[in-house]
Amino acid sequence: MAKEALVSFAVERIGDMLIQEASFFKGVRGQVDRLHKDLRAMQCFLEEADKKQEEDSRVRNWVSEIREAIYDAEDIIDMFILNAQSLRTHSFPERAFKKLTNRYKVGKKVEAIQLGLQDISNRREALGIKNIGEGTSTSRSAQMLQDLRRSTPHAEEHVVVGLENEAYKLVNQLIGRDQRRRVISLVGMGGIGKTTLAKKVYNHTQVVECFPDYRAWAYVSQDCRPRDVYMQIIKQICSSTKEQVEMAEKLQEHELGDFLHGHLKDNRYLIVLDDVWSPADWSCLAKKSSNDPDCLGSVFPDGGKGSRILLTTRYKEVASHADAFLDIDAESYLPDLKELGEKKVDKCNGLPLAIVLLGGLLSKNMSHIEWKKVHDNMSAYLAKEGQIAGVMTMLKLSYIDFPSYLKPCFLHLSLFPEDYVISTRKLLLLWISEGFVLQQDRQSMKDTAEIYLNELINRNLIQVVRTSVNARVMECRVRDFIQELAIEKAKEHNFIGTNIVVDPHLFPSSSPSLFSSKSRRQSIYSDFERYASIEHYSTPYLRSLLYFNLGGICRISQLDFITKCFKVLRVQDLEGLGIENVPSIIGELIHLRYLGLRHTGLKMLPLSIGNLRNLQTLDINNLKRVSDVIWKITNMRYLYIEEQEEDDPLKIDTVQNLQILSGITFNQWIRNNSSKLTCLEKLKIEGRCELVEEVEFSNSIAKLHSSLKSLYLKASDESSIPSLAMSSCPHLCKFDIKGRMQKLTETFKFPRNLSQLTLEACRLECDPMPILEKLPNLLTLRLRAGSYLGKEMHVSADGFPRLQILQLLRFKELVWLNILKGAMPWLMQLEFDNFKIEIFGLNELLNLVEVKIPFSSLLAMILFHKIEDSFWGLTRIAGAEGGMHICRQKGLTLASSKQALEQLADFLEQCSRLNFV
Repeated sequence: MAKEALVSFAVERIGDMLIQEASFFKGVRGQVDRLHKDLRAMQCFLEEADKKQEEDSRVRNWVSEIREAIYDAEDIIDMFILNAQSLRTHSFPERAFKKLTNRYKVGKKVEAIQLGLQDISNRREALGIKNIGEGTSTSRSAQMLQDLRRSTPHAEEHVVVGLENEAYKLVNQLIGRDQRRRVISLVGMGGIGKTTLAKKVYNHTQVVECFPDYRAWAYVSQDCRPRDVYMQIIKQICSSTKEQVEMAEKLQEHELGDFLHGHLKDNRYLIVLDDVWSPADWSCLAKKSSNDPDCLGSVFPDGGKGSRILLTTRYKEVASHADAFLDIDAESYLPDLKELGEKKVDKCNGLPLAIVLLGGLLSKNMSHIEWKKVHDNMSAYLAKEGQIAGVMTMLKLSYIDFPSYLKPCFLHLSLFPEDYVISTRKLLLLWISEGFVLQQDRQSMKDTAEIYLNELINRNLIQVVRTSVNARVMECRVRDFIQELAIEKAKEHNFIGTNIVVDPHLFPSSSPSLFSSKSRRQSIYSDFERYASIEHYSTPYLRSLLYFNLGGICRISQLDFITKCFKVLRVQDLEGLGIENVPSIIGELIHLRYLGLRHTGLKMLPLSIGNLRNLQTLDINNLKRVSDVIWKITNMRYLYIEEQEEDDPLKIDTVQNLQILSGITFNQWIRNNSSKLTCLEKLKIEGRCELVEEVEFSNSIAKLHSSLKSLYLKASDESSIPSLAMSSCPHLCKFDIKGRMQKLTETFKFPRNLSQLTLEACRLECDPMPILEKLPNLLTLRLRAGSYLGKEMHVSADGFPRLQILQLLRFKELVWLNILKGAMPWLMQLEFDNFKIEIFGLNELLNLVEVKIPFSSLLAMILFHKIEDSFWGLTRIAGAEGGMHICRQKGLTLASSKQALEQLADFLEQCSRLNFV
């Protein structure tokens, strides 16, 4: 059930504080408890209000008043706890007097908030806001959104820019020789051009000739109604007479599915289903026929005549149910324009509507200087001309469709700079620290946060920049127009203020805005010294402060102002800012949950860091030594302290809520009682380990048997990784080793459930494959530089029964990989970076669909084009290392798959013979 999300989170947090900070509320607990109950009661009306606030300014103001009241309550309670904490150092008489004074003040403030809530509640009925369950009304905004999205195949389109290549690929998919019925999906964010491209292809001459009689277009929408969709199709099929259509209108929904099935089963047809919102909608549409209810596609039969179904969707979950899909992204739109014009189109992120509006603006007789001004502040120019409304209206209405738990995560994206590459690890931890992530049974909050992130990605609101070898998102960015919506909505909710400080040299078109006293979050882009010099006493209730280094070196000598001005701060991230020292008064920020000091050059943390009893995440690296006070921070969940310069003792076994520990040294680890760390799921140990006793170390890992899921051991210098008996960790699924090892047969007993293994710099002299191939559940194997020093590796016939991903990188000596028939039956992805490696048995890997290889040679690309048009597709891998990504077509027959693999093997053999590197 949807609620006004930010209000809900704040109310829940007040309830949590009543439990966790019970000792501070003596004397006022009754009042604060009643306030919490009043706020929870107010939530009962927010679902209806959430639907209406986009279309009724009175309702919007009413919700805003509730939000402000809850924010005020949160501020009062946070400050009360802070003041009560500070009194502990005072003498008894002074402490007793101030306690009474503080309780009286907070009581009066709570009373004032309760009176305000009563007044707000009295105005509820006048606004027509009902309680949950008393009835609902159709949202005018939702209907408006559906009307805007509704499409027909014959609607007049503006000139299409940059879709020629996509149209060519799609036409070939539709008119291809494959006689099976195929489902093809177009996926991309709202407004990016899916429907435009589908219309262009639907009306293409070759497509019309290929499907002369049975060709239909149906608009689905979020409100998927199979009966309406079927009737749209039936009315467009040539052989359907008026009488048949009238008869069909009288049928039940499942009977209508049978009727449509009967008309399609003996014919070659093309059906376009525009704007499909969920896999369930597609399944529902396809299964409504009673002829064969268990067969997906029974409404749309596979008669072996080359029929096609084309779906357009903004969700990748839908696209994954198709036989093939084309992802329309900003990368697709690179029209042959010049200089500034090219940059402007790129700034539109491929949104056809935005490109059309921009074209209309620039069609005026403008000088080069004026074009440059438009480029520097395109959004402002479009808004000035009243042109941006069309783009933003569509995006705003899409915002209504968000589930409540996603809204704060989406608004949080407003804090990041334009086109900034975001670390997903940091993003998820920030969401958790902000309180946006709900605790789920038997699922860590970090896993839940990752689900939220993937949902935003599947909605095409976040763009993936980099993924791991097993397809987890490592980096992402937010599209320009999407971020503008996030900023606008965030300001409406007082989620952020109009207070982003930027470097005027880097951003000449920007200027700092006045700070809002209600601002909850601020971002600083580059010029931190300038930010530090500004008066900050107007924002005493700031909760989050993020710094982004967008270029150059920025240093700060004093951070005292942060603690003095922002006493209830929860999130402080200063990554990339040069910091000489952290003042000891940081220990007064008792509400702090996240402290990010990575890449700051800081060498020591003050001992007062141990006073941050609510700290959940500490992210720092390259310290000279870690102050031995972490044991005091019992609420810590995520501790990152990589690359310590010194190996001093560090007590952490009292931090029993710890879930991720990254960067503790071998010597520090064995001095702790690991059996107390019952929540630890991810552990990275690094440093020198020659003095570590192997049995003791192995036992310390074995004590994590109930929780440990990921282990990374990184030995420095020439020291060897200690031996381990890993079989005692049944939940361990990911294991990374970087450092010298002894023979695998003598030392490591891998757990049966291990699914991902990485070896690097192990300097193994014996072929590791005979040992590793016996791991029954291994899905991903990454062998990197120095992991094996031999020249040959052999995989036996039954080896790697479940392996899906194999990576061989930066091998100097390896020249031969022999894969016997029957080995790696499920291998789907192969990656290597040296054509000197000859791979035998490649043509037996029938499930291999992706190969990542180096492609710096133009001749190699020419060779590949000989096979590209048959079974394989080619894309260039972004990044400094480059390379190519070869993908096999989906849905090939067994014979075609064998032929495709023979082509691939022949191609790689030619590259090896020519010694492409």
